[in-house]
Amino acid sequence: MKHVLSALVMNQPGVLAHISGMLASRAFNIESLAVGETDIPEFSRMTFVVSGDDRVLDQVRKQLEKIVTVVQVIDFSKRNYVERDLMLIKVRTEGTSMTQVKELVEIFRGKIVDVQPHQVMIEISGPESKIAAFIDVMRPFGIIELVRTGRIALTRENIELATLRDREPVSTPV
Repeated sequence: MKHVLSALVMNQPGVLAHISGMLASRAFNIESLAVGETDIPEFSRMTFVVSGDDRVLDQVRKQLEKIVTVVQVIDFSKRNYVERDLMLIKVRTEGTSMTQVKELVEIFRGKIVDVQPHQVMIEISGPESKIAAFIDVMRPFGIIELVRTGRIALTRENIELATLRDREPVSTPV
């Protein structure tokens, strides 16, 4: 079973390496990882997907909470949330396929972001299933290259972060 977790972390050098190293050393496989600064510059949010049963999820969460630079861990499995992946994909468009590719991009609510003589680059975002379906319909045209961001997610309910705005940044060795 796949689990989506989010960790609010201090925005400091080495935090990503520390957390991913800790998970790897305990044989937890990260299937997806996305990290970015939040609206509070002192903090970043790490969203990652791990596989395993509830016991594995509980171990991952407990290990994350032990790390000094981790401020908050959210398990999305029991919450109502929205998740998205972002993908850029280059597809061949030789002959009459450009019209077909363009129609499929519109159906999937994607966007053509670059056009070259025999290829286009497409941006598409959505749930993992939508991204996978789009990849499948593009295969016959010839996928040249693709890159994905990894999953990001937010809960629909408000999780109080206001107290973090007043928190003094902590300097910790990594």
